[in-house]
Amino acid sequence: MLPKMNRKSFHKFLRQSSLIAVGAGMLAASFTDAVKAQAVYLTDVEVRGAEFISEADILQACDIIPNFPYQDYDLAAIEDCLMMTGVFEEVDVRTEDRTLVVEVQELNTRPGRLEASLAYASVDGVIGSLYFERYNLFPQTFGSLRLDFNTEIKRATASLYRNNLPAPGFGIGFDMHLASLNYDDTSYTHEYARLEPYLAWSRNRNTRVEVGLGYRGHRQSDIGAGASALVVKEQTNGISAPYLRFGFNHSSDAVLDDAWDAAGFQFKFDQFFWNLGTNDQLTDSRVAMSSYVPLGNDFRFLVSVSAGYVNGLDGNATRAIDRFFPGPTDLRGFSPRGLGPRHAGDALGGNKYAVASFEVQKKLDTLFKAPVYGGIFVDTGAAWSLDDTLGGVIDDSQRRRSSVGLSLTFNVANTPVSLYVAKPIEKEAGDQEQAFGLSFTARF
Repeated sequence: MLPKMNRKSFHKFLRQSSLIAVGAGMLAASFTDAVKAQAVYLTDVEVRGAEFISEADILQACDIIPNFPYQDYDLAAIEDCLMMTGVFEEVDVRTEDRTLVVEVQELNTRPGRLEASLAYASVDGVIGSLYFERYNLFPQTFGSLRLDFNTEIKRATASLYRNNLPAPGFGIGFDMHLASLNYDDTSYTHEYARLEPYLAWSRNRNTRVEVGLGYRGHRQSDIGAGASALVVKEQTNGISAPYLRFGFNHSSDAVLDDAWDAAGFQFKFDQFFWNLGTNDQLTDSRVAMSSYVPLGNDFRFLVSVSAGYVNGLDGNATRAIDRFFPGPTDLRGFSPRGLGPRHAGDALGGNKYAVASFEVQKKLDTLFKAPVYGGIFVDTGAAWSLDDTLGGVIDDSQRRRSSVGLSLTFNVANTPVSLYVAKPIEKEAGDQEQAFGLSFTARF
């Protein structure tokens, strides 16, 4: 899928420069004959020629709005404002009937980047990554490739996406996922390959719908000695079959603009139908919601909820590679695969999971001229339900876990660093705790 271009610095610069440019243009024009021209109310505004900078960004940058009495000097001021950004080769602002037309030609027709990075997570260790993206890899097509690797993780993800095809607002994409995961705290290896073409429709910048029909092959193999009898029973050397995916995502303007002083919310839903045409058909539903509310100038209250449910469509049982494993990214204070049903030391995951987080964040001081955010949080949730409990040997009941802690987020030399300290206050025997979490990414 095509990611939105980061235009925060673009917005800040434009909003400052646009005020100067528009103001200067209006002042100069006030001493010319143009000021005597008859104002024309234009009911619509249309942006043409923009491929990588969104129409909303361009309009907001120079305060271009419909139903305004535009005069000739206003059009000239808008052209000057947009050219001052340094991202356009040409700008033409004109009127066509009752429409204000803003036609642009972007300066760089093949923007992209290549990054190498090292990331650290307290459980998975150091992970090396390579990332490449280009916004015109093929004509009007975005492409990206990401490689992640260490002794436990070998993963590759590639994407292609073309917008406004087959019609405006629509897009066609293709995703590829390859991985071999052999964690030292599991008794099996999970390998998978996914290929998925999909169709996307964006009603506006806030709402996006996707439909994908893909093909997946995956297996749960290399079972170690002493593994749970359930893991041994679930072993498979490969299931290859098509699958169907539906996705819906809606974000408010405050979330998209990362506005601290305005309330924001986001909702995401994904529905998968795995292994179509086999005896292992599954339905897999996932939902995530988050919102935040400002509490004065320096505080805000965040709430997030996520949940999932996977189930066999023909009375077939799920496998560990199908089930959910909420971990430190969802429920801080517990390690990856650290909670939920267990047997013989193996984390088995759950057919169902639900977690919620409540956090109050405060803007602190700056560090190396970058903002620092601190927070206090409460996380709670559970993973539960198995199709096979080995005749009641395995306890798969819903047992809530909870934790409290402190979080801190900041940048060091343009390197994002986030850390937390968490203490489980509700846990079960066999749970694996992770009291401290640290992650950073260094690019070079």
